[in-house]
Amino acid sequence: MKVQGHAEIPLEQLLAKTGSLYKLVIAASERAKELSNGSPALIANPSAKATITALREALHGKIGYRIKAQEKGSSK
Repeated sequence: MKVQGHAEIPLEQLLAKTGSLYKLVIAASERAKELSNGSPALIANPSAKATITALREALHGKIGYRIKAQEKGSSK
């Protein structure tokens, strides 16, 4: 299966990099927000669409997903 869009990106390879669809969606959406707010792309030839660039960055291992430690007494 491939992600359809400006370019086809192999979903299986993306999932192999991140380990889960949930982690992929969270990491790519956060990175797409950063790109939309002006952060430079971490890959050569970025797409005009931030979401496609974020997925390509994930495919090339440039972005990842890390769970932040909760502070004591925090409800989040």
